Amino acid sequence: MKIVVIGGTGLIGTQLCKVLREGGHDVVPATPSTGVNAVTGEGLQAALQGAEVVVDVANSPSFEDAAVLEFFEKSGRNLAAAEKAAGVKHHVALSVVGTERMLESGYFRAKMAQEELIKKAGVPYTILRATQFFEFLGAIAQSGAQADGTIRLTSAALQPIASADVAAALAKIAVAAPTGKTEEVAGPDKQPLVSFAKTYLQHTNDQREVITDDNAGYYGAIINDQSLTPGANPILGKIHFDQWLKSTNA
Repeated sequence: MKIVVIGGTGLIGTQLCKVLREGGHDVVPATPSTGVNAVTGEGLQAALQGAEVVVDVANSPSFEDAAVLEFFEKSGRNLAAAEKAAGVKHHVALSVVGTERMLESGYFRAKMAQEELIKKAGVPYTILRATQFFEFLGAIAQSGAQADGTIRLTSAALQPIASADVAAALAKIAVAAPTGKTEEVAGPDKQPLVSFAKTYLQHTNDQREVITDDNAGYYGAIINDQSLTPGANPILGKIHFDQWLKSTNA
């Protein structure tokens, strides 16, 4: 099966391409560096020729409100048109758990716009929403850094996941029939955000004091235990946070 992975050279895309190739599939990583640009449409028609499945794991290079919305809207429309022309049978997209609950954020509004475009495009689809990646916990911790050298973070729950588990879930979805639904994937451990951050910083020998402050929110947005955690019966990753820490050079 020919599978095109939009964003196939990034954190998720690289791992996804590897898993799919190991499964015997013809995998095409499609990024501007390989001559395929979903935002401009450059190279899309040629890349999708003969493809049965397209998996979109690309992310905007800018998180500024207008730029990220433009990225997902333009790429979404171009992909839909190219997929229809090529006869693609399954569009798989990676999104974020809690998108509909975080619409005060420009990034989440852009992801919601992307999801709505997919649902209206007329190409059979499956959307997989993932929780935050373990690999991003350092940046999440840093988002709470204060001028006095402390870090202030909320105690609201997270259920983050290893990127390898996200890639594995996407690979299974890509080779299955489209569901026309939005599914969720999360890690096996659910803890307060501040607890994950403390553990991560201890592992990296970061001595800064971490203070629980529920007014700190998540990148400025006030969240609760349900904001960024999955609903009932999500797909669960296999890699626990402590296992990932031991295996990483973080």
